[in-house]
Amino acid sequence: MNAINGHWTAGVDEAGRGPLVGSVFAAAVVLPPDCDLPGLTDSKKLSEKKRDELAVRIKQQAVAWCVASASVAEIAELNILHATMLAMTRAVRGLNVKPVKVWIDGNRVPENLGVDAEAVVKGDSKIIEISAASVLAKTARDAEMYALAERYPQYGFDKHKGYGTAAHLAALQEFGVLAEHRCDFAPIRALLAQGRLFE
Repeated sequence: MNAINGHWTAGVDEAGRGPLVGSVFAAAVVLPPDCDLPGLTDSKKLSEKKRDELAVRIKQQAVAWCVASASVAEIAELNILHATMLAMTRAVRGLNVKPVKVWIDGNRVPENLGVDAEAVVKGDSKIIEISAASVLAKTARDAEMYALAERYPQYGFDKHKGYGTAAHLAALQEFGVLAEHRCDFAPIRALLAQGRLFE
């Protein structure tokens, strides 16, 4: 998609809407027509090693890129959908070039984006800029989980990446809820109601 009448277009995607812990991330990427990113596709279809390699190449080759997030507190205040839209808006506004068009993965466009935007269902498999954004958002989100795993190794964040797996739920039962957990998500709400806080 690269450019429309010589003007830049950007792709936007998010990572981390579903997990029970941590920020939600979004990335916006503007790529040049001659970018060389073999194997680039939806980040969920790539190995972690391939994502990490592509993230470096995307940052090296992009005309502009920005990764942004919305915090656990903002998720609690706004709900996960609106927090995701906020992260996307921050990513687009953080670009050091202004695109004339933004392609957003999914079926919703943030309000007040300040630029022409279009939602594309499964866009991370169809539009290279969205694929690139999906890789940057996912690698940034994973980096947050690895940092949390160092602080709280007993929760296994490096393995389940914050999703509500059996191992994560078992750790929550044993060790309690962290400040970094999303208090408005049902499994966390239930544990908080039982007074299951990390000590």
